[in-house]
Amino acid sequence: MPLHTRILIGLVVGVVGGSLSRVLFGDHPLLQSVTTYVTEPVGRLFLRLIFMVVIPLLFSALALGVAGLGDMRTLGRIGLKTFTYSLVVTGISVVIGLTLVNLFRPGAHLTPETRASLQQSMTTPAPPPPAASTENPVLRVMMMIVPDNPIRAAAQGEMLAVMFFSLMVGIGIAMSPRAKVEPFIQVLEGLYEVVMRLIEIAMRMAPYAVAALLFTLTARFGASVMKPLLAYMAVVIGGLALHLLVTYSVIVRYCGMHPGFFFRQINEVMTTAFSTSSSNATLPTALRVAQEKLGIPRDIASFVLTLGSTANQNGTALFEGVTILFLAQFYGVDLTFGSQVLVVVVSVLAGIGTAGVPGGSLPLMVPILQSVGIPGEGIGIILGVDRILDMSRTVLNVTGDVTAAVYVAHSEGRLPPTPETEA
Repeated sequence: MPLHTRILIGLVVGVVGGSLSRVLFGDHPLLQSVTTYVTEPVGRLFLRLIFMVVIPLLFSALALGVAGLGDMRTLGRIGLKTFTYSLVVTGISVVIGLTLVNLFRPGAHLTPETRASLQQSMTTPAPPPPAASTENPVLRVMMMIVPDNPIRAAAQGEMLAVMFFSLMVGIGIAMSPRAKVEPFIQVLEGLYEVVMRLIEIAMRMAPYAVAALLFTLTARFGASVMKPLLAYMAVVIGGLALHLLVTYSVIVRYCGMHPGFFFRQINEVMTTAFSTSSSNATLPTALRVAQEKLGIPRDIASFVLTLGSTANQNGTALFEGVTILFLAQFYGVDLTFGSQVLVVVVSVLAGIGTAGVPGGSLPLMVPILQSVGIPGEGIGIILGVDRILDMSRTVLNVTGDVTAAVYVAHSEGRLPPTPETEA
């Protein structure tokens, strides 16, 4: 049975079992013992397995993603266009997500009593707010981004600093002679593969962890706690659909291609992305379709789509932005406008370093949450519904890669006219 099917079964079992237990036993000590000593530890163990690989995954994936640009002195304008496009369009996707989550506030559908109980039982205390400082805020942010000691930054969970260091390592690799940095690249690739295998091992536990987490949640607070999760799912999927049908349509229309023609030609790519939840697994199909059905030159398609499978994650960035604000609302953490701008920046950067595999964005969510004062364990709340959202955001990720290839080919004057363009 496919993993996603087993996870969905675990979701249903957890919600139904926990809700029935709540109705039948209420606050009976036996039910409390089951949630305290059985289901909650199983869920937390799974989360700790994911947390364990956060830093090595971020460093290896982000450095390799930037290094994939190749020698920047020879790649020139194509590399710059691809990278700029990814940053701009990913930024647009995050802004769409944050606008919707601020408008509909899906995490605010809990009573204060339920939220207080949830915070007490499922999270660690939030870190205290930083002391007031007279330092220039722009200079303070710069000091936060650029680490004086990247090892210490990693140990203390300073997400922006780790990202900046990883980006600089990737740029340094790209600008160095390939022969001299090849051994280091192989080390990074080896680290990346090891982390992927560890995530695969952890994900085998996911169906049971989802059932345990959702059982614990609903057994303690009843099925009413699912209301904000359903609202959260609606906001994420709505944002993904808006970005897919509006933003991408505008881009391909600007490139002289009819959106209807574009989406019909890449239908196979979108279906593969949805079924596999993996940008990497969809890459061979995307390369073939881009060349054979859209007429994108092989060199442009190979470069843009291969880089995009890791560095152009529009759907993942939108999902992360919405999730951070949803959990902030869920836990009653008030994020200022400046904090939300920080969420936009970090989500865009995290989109570059997200692994193109099922569940690859979850490990990177934890330090982002912690950086804005939300307990990292909060990721467990959305874990049960993440598979559906993972399938949906992968479609946006892969479609965004193909859209980027269309844009770059058009800007280079190498995009052939399509039948509907000529009409």
